[in-house]
This record gives sequence, structure tokens and C-alpha cells, in this order.
Amino acid sequence: MELVIALVILSVGVTAFLNLIITTTQHSADPMVQQQSHAIAQAYMEEILAQPFCDPDFAIDCRTACTSATACATCNTVEGARNDYDAVCDYAGLSDATGARDFSGALVGGLTAYNVSVAVDDSAVTLSGLSSASGQLVEVTVTVAHDTQTINTALKAFKFNN
Repeated sequence: MELVIALVILSVGVTAFLNLIITTTQHSADPMVQQQSHAIAQAYMEEILAQPFCDPDFAIDCRTACTSATACATCNTVEGARNDYDAVCDYAGLSDATGARDFSGALVGGLTAYNVSVAVDDSAVTLSGLSSASGQLVEVTVTVAHDTQTINTALKAFKFNN
């Protein structure tokens, strides 16, 4: 009888220990996926913020001509291909749902499980007295999600019209 009780107690302990190992193993990749998501978001953000505020195809003085809440519409020509993007507003609505891509638009190997979307808000943004209503800034948001993990990374930054 004592042997049966000892076996029951031992089996409960082993079951709990195995559940702990299974849970730990299932979530062991989470920090790596989160770090990769953040690195992808940073890479996209750096690419976007390196672009000028107004499209260089316009022969205008950006600081004086882009003075409305529709800076993306009035001071930007929408480019067709990603490798032609030459202004911050070109990235508005960018959606790389089949994986992360480099600046030329080529899919980056090993990053196909990451979905990237970009929003550029030029309508209702204010920061330290500056306003998008007067064409002074836009807010850029890069969001990265993973196909199988419930990890979303979002970075926000501002681009100033200077």
C-alpha cells in the first residue's frame, strides 16, 4: 500500500515537471522572434527616415510650399516600385505581408514569417508646437507581426519638414 501511494505521488511530481519542460520549450523562441521583429522594424524606420520630407521630383522649396495638412498629397509623387521610393510619404500604406524586404523590394531570405506594414500620418499630428496641419511634420509608424507568434512590434517616429 505504501508503495502504491509513493508511486502516485512520484507520478504527479513527474507530470508537473514534464508540463514545465513542455511549456518552456514551446516558448523558448519568443525572445528571438521579438528581437528579430524589433530589428526589422528598426531597419524599415531607418530607411524611411533617411528619405527627404518632400519628393525631390518637385521643383519646389519644401519648407514654404508644403504647408498644409496634406503634405503627402501635395508635395509627393506616388512611386510605383519600392526601389523608386524617394520621399517619406512614398511609404504610406506599404504592406509587406509575405515577408520582410530590403530597400530594393527584394524578399530577405529567412524573414518570410514577418509581416511589415507602414503608416504615414500627415493629418492630425502635433509635437512640441509643430503640427502636421501646417505641413511641418509627419508621424511614421512601422508595425511588424509574426505569422505564428503573438508578437507585434510597433515603432513610431516623426519626420520634420526642415
